[in-house]
Amino acid sequence: MISTMSVQIRRRAHVRQIMGMPISIHVRAHDPDRPEVLGAVERAFAHLQRVDRVLSTWRADSDLLRLQHGEIDEPDDWVAEVTDLCLEAEERTDGLFAAWRALPLGRTVFDPTGLVKGWGVEGAAAHLELAPEISWSIGAGGDIVCGTGRGMRDQDPVWRIGIEDARQAGRIVDVVPLSRGAIATSGSAARGAHIRDPRTGRALDHPGSVSVTGPRLLWADVWATAAYVDPTRAARLIQERDPAYRLINHL
Repeated sequence: MISTMSVQIRRRAHVRQIMGMPISIHVRAHDPDRPEVLGAVERAFAHLQRVDRVLSTWRADSDLLRLQHGEIDEPDDWVAEVTDLCLEAEERTDGLFAAWRALPLGRTVFDPTGLVKGWGVEGAAAHLELAPEISWSIGAGGDIVCGTGRGMRDQDPVWRIGIEDARQAGRIVDVVPLSRGAIATSGSAARGAHIRDPRTGRALDHPGSVSVTGPRLLWADVWATAAYVDPTRAARLIQERDPAYRLINHL
């Protein structure tokens, strides 16, 4: 068998609008249009579409909102899985990440959006890992995960991930090389003050951004959110509890 690294490597990009954002899948292979590769890409997108149907806080027909409105009693199993992960994330970050927030009149709402994207993209990536002789990356709103398919484990093709300056659009402040792993960035430049400090309930709009790299996008995303809330404390917690992750502080 001829190694894919001894022939010309081509790249294909696939983009779909899912979960309210463009999500891109980039594939490198000697033949990125092979049916097994295209099939893996379609299954990855289908996974993300299911995440949106089950866990969206914007779709009135999602299992999550229908459960909260008392319209169903038995939601998809993913609702319980994500709820458990949110509890673990809150404990792991000492409350710098939280999926529960108080509304006026004392009502509390469960909003797992800060975890769902990283978890969902990570799940979609599992389909690409089964495709033979490819390397791939998935990008979704500041979160990127990279990896390889079957037969490429020892090749380590590198993706160079640029981190944009949150204060100056188009300017790259850092480049992170990744073969397999993830990087997540949190900030207010693109979406405004959408991150809240769980300790005060106050929306945060300070300038800059924070990025975290590590083996899993789920936890890189959680830690990036926690670090945007309190970079000093999050840096200490990452070192103590998740040393496989690295904080890139651009605040």
